[in-house]
Amino acid sequence: MFNLRHLRLSPPFTSAASAASAASAYLTFHENLKLHLTKGHLDEALTLFFTSSFPHTHQTYADLLHACARHGRLSDGQALHRHLLNTHNPNNPPNIYVNNHLINMYAKCGSLDHARKVFDEMPERNVVSWTALISGYSQHGRCREGCGVFSEMLTEFRPNEFAYASVLTGCDRGFGRQVHGHALKTCFDAVAFVGNALIGMYSKKNDDDEGMDHAWMVFESLKVRNLVTWNSMIDGFRSRGKWKESAGLFSTMRHDREVGFDRATLLCVLSSLLTVNDGGGDHVIGERRKYCFQVHCLAAKTWFASEIEVITTLIKAYANLGVEISDLYRLFTETRGRRDIVSWTAFITVFAERVPEESLRFFSELRRDGLVPDRHTYSIVLKACAGLVTNRPTLAVHSQIVKFGYDNDTVLANALIHAYGRSGSLPKSEKVFESIPIKDIVSWNSMIKIYGLHGQPRNALKRFAEMNVSPDATTFVAVLSACSHAGLVEEGTEIFETMSKTYGIVRQLDHYACMVDILARSGRILDAQKLVNEMPMKPDSVIWSSMLAACRKHGETNLAELAAAKLQDLDPKNSLGYVIMSNIHCSAGTFGESVDIRNRMEGSGVKKDPGLSWTEVGTQVHEFAAGGLHHSDRDVVYADLEVLIKELKRLGYVPETNLAMRDVEEEDKDRELNHHSEKLAFVFALKHGKTRPFGAIRIVKNIRICVDCHNFMKFASEFVGREIVVRDSNRFHHFKERVCSCNDYW
Repeated sequence: MFNLRHLRLSPPFTSAASAASAASAYLTFHENLKLHLTKGHLDEALTLFFTSSFPHTHQTYADLLHACARHGRLSDGQALHRHLLNTHNPNNPPNIYVNNHLINMYAKCGSLDHARKVFDEMPERNVVSWTALISGYSQHGRCREGCGVFSEMLTEFRPNEFAYASVLTGCDRGFGRQVHGHALKTCFDAVAFVGNALIGMYSKKNDDDEGMDHAWMVFESLKVRNLVTWNSMIDGFRSRGKWKESAGLFSTMRHDREVGFDRATLLCVLSSLLTVNDGGGDHVIGERRKYCFQVHCLAAKTWFASEIEVITTLIKAYANLGVEISDLYRLFTETRGRRDIVSWTAFITVFAERVPEESLRFFSELRRDGLVPDRHTYSIVLKACAGLVTNRPTLAVHSQIVKFGYDNDTVLANALIHAYGRSGSLPKSEKVFESIPIKDIVSWNSMIKIYGLHGQPRNALKRFAEMNVSPDATTFVAVLSACSHAGLVEEGTEIFETMSKTYGIVRQLDHYACMVDILARSGRILDAQKLVNEMPMKPDSVIWSSMLAACRKHGETNLAELAAAKLQDLDPKNSLGYVIMSNIHCSAGTFGESVDIRNRMEGSGVKKDPGLSWTEVGTQVHEFAAGGLHHSDRDVVYADLEVLIKELKRLGYVPETNLAMRDVEEEDKDRELNHHSEKLAFVFALKHGKTRPFGAIRIVKNIRICVDCHNFMKFASEFVGREIVVRDSNRFHHFKERVCSCNDYW
């Protein structure tokens, strides 16, 4: 960026003999200026402008202001504005053409107050003046002000298609309908440019389908549809998760030979497969996968598959449809030489959600590719770290964040709070939280959530009381969840009551789910049922699963039958309803009913997730399945476990044989319980983790820890004199001296 203070103006031409030379120099100046602007060399053009002694025309100012707007160079645009005010002839002030470019420059650069000031001080305005200001307000999210300016304009000018499109881009559906009505009266609704804006306005995501009906009506009414029209309608279906409608319209579009399709079309169609709301049965997923492959073939035939954005979206779509990781990797390798940080980050995101360990490997490859991670890349990698057994990867990524100067980035600090907390290191989450100079709402929410996850509800409530920003809906989900897992019924009830009265937060389904869980888990089943019946929205599978688990805990068999039936209706592929009802009958000794439920589950094609546990020894993570059948050291682990259980029984440990799933002898029930995956992982870690004989033993489990394993870990922590940390699918359990952080309330 140049500095005006270092520039010197050349002396003016004064000799009559040099007039021809001056004219030639003046033409050369303008030609060079236009050449710089054409090539996008704004710095060179501005230097030439400010170092010349020629009088500048309004057109010159307009051209430079237009370039500043295009490049987002606010400070340079302001310098031009000052130069214009300081050098213009009072008898020849900036005309409407230059003032319109000033409004456009300030608006495009986000300085809307300056744009409004220029607008207000203009001696005369035309429709372009109004449109430039409206467009600026819409583009920068100040839609109410943009709508106000549009309303003012109607008293002086008839809007053109650009004015209609500008206000429709940012307005809500209520005002948009009024603009639509005005466009109908002036016949501008038939103009494709306005029609496209109307489709975009009506397609904005909302809870009802009325908007899409209006968007489709506009689409069908347009006599002339251009590429943007088709893309806008396809994107509207995408935003509503209507992939079949999006695919059908794309098929119709391909038959219109005058339109064709472009990269944006393919991106919309592929992205529609990421926002599907038609359920997820095997047949439906297979249908979507087949369609994705067809679009892939079309992209390859038309060479769009060579564009990195298309491949990146294609990989995301395939990943969402369950395509094997190896196939995704093969597709990604085809982009070698064309990858940028965006494509790498997208690919790492796919692995972060499915195979977090692999995402770290690809993060290392990114560095070897010569690319520098940005803040978004780091945030995705930290998301992957949150799913790992230990916090070693989080520590490594954290050191890079500090090294490359991102340590004061609040977004990354929030991601670190989450990653450290999810990988078992609550003290490090606290340390990061305390180091954030300006904490945003996500910072507070993340810390409150981590406290709840680790069984520290009092600290969660303390942080909630300390908040120096207004809580949002997510804050109350975190606080209520912390109360739920600790039995803080009175505190949770008070927070639930005050969130709308005191804070103006509208209760959503997640808040009701937390409150139902608080009541049901504490034994107040009837109160929980009453709340479910009084909810203003239909209860979802999360609420019924909470009710079902509480019914099992408190022996409410009749209500459990209802909750299980509701859960199976809402989420037919979820095994939870079948498993809990089977367990209820096992506990009651009615094994025949238990077997019938298991048979129904198998007949419906529903599969229970196998119990898996992981523990890290040295730098290697070991996986154990229930029964330990796939681990090479299983025989040794079995023998060591038998010895340990005998020792624990001397301390008072009694296996919960009523949890065994079959009507078999007690000895067989003991063996079935003993081979749960977390017990096997613990014994293996205890024997092989000699390098850290006094450190905590950490285990991650993919499903909820059972009552027997919970009791086992309590006694084991006392026997070995070490802390045992188990992270199950719901929360962390810190076992120490025969006590768990959850106080046996989980």
